[in-house]
Amino acid sequence: MLNIGPYTLPNRVALAPMAGVSDLPFRRLCAEFGAGLVVSEMISANPRLRNSPKTRWHSQHDDEIAPRSVQIAGNDPLLMAEAARYNVEHGAQIIDINMGCPAKKVCRKAAGSALLADEPLVADILQAVIAAVDVPVTLKIRTGSSPAHRNGPTIARIAEDAGVAALAVHGRTRACAFNGEAEYDTIAKIVATTDIPVFANGDINSPEMAAGVMIGRAAQGRPWLCGQIAKHLASGVTPAAPSADEQRRILYRHVTELHTFYGDFMGVRIARKHVSWYLNARGDALAQRKHFNRLAYPQEQLHFIHQLSEIEYDKELAA
Repeated sequence: MLNIGPYTLPNRVALAPMAGVSDLPFRRLCAEFGAGLVVSEMISANPRLRNSPKTRWHSQHDDEIAPRSVQIAGNDPLLMAEAARYNVEHGAQIIDINMGCPAKKVCRKAAGSALLADEPLVADILQAVIAAVDVPVTLKIRTGSSPAHRNGPTIARIAEDAGVAALAVHGRTRACAFNGEAEYDTIAKIVATTDIPVFANGDINSPEMAAGVMIGRAAQGRPWLCGQIAKHLASGVTPAAPSADEQRRILYRHVTELHTFYGDFMGVRIARKHVSWYLNARGDALAQRKHFNRLAYPQEQLHFIHQLSEIEYDKELAA
């Protein structure tokens, strides 16, 4: 088991916060299939954006998923503290701070992984947020700002000294984005540097050495993957993936919930990328995606899924 503040997680496998992916419908599925922790999409600390449709979607919780972890992003300690308080008042039980996103639109605002180059500002933000709320604060980082400046261990020590309850480390620098191989050796140094729980993240589709693992892109189209890995870590036995019929039912339910959550117009559009991920393992994936992406109405999408022939997934699913 793994503890984050007063919360004991059922296992050591977390679903990574992913912009445009880890919305409430997807978090529900992953939690139901056994993820020990699921984290919301990134929410800006800018108070002017709180009433935007995107922020309202990102901020929605499910009371049945606990602890409810909400990720916030920004570069101003006072605004980050205010955002943490606001989200706790609206149901967050863990505040996660994003210092790992490499997206240019985030880094241009000196937020996300751009913060790793400014260690004093990192400390100021962490101290301000932790002082502002009475719930655990966690932190997502990368191994550094560039291969020449892998200061992840230093950031980890700053985080532990500030009172961060757990750390997630994507095994690449900001400059590497998602290119190259993940640096598990640097993550191992961070684990050795701190006494707080560390989730290893980046290219993980099988168990790795750390206090826990955080699954990101590998779970896209496979909401059962976190649960598979958790069971493997607990027993050494990899459970089978859902059958083809079960996967089709999961996909149907997922798309139905996307339509309900976002409404018909946005739900149809957001469903396209999720269905694309579910279809990836099919030999005819390209043709099926092209067909699905032309569908413009919820019932057309659901009919498509209902009519799908068997979905054959790789039998060597990570676990």
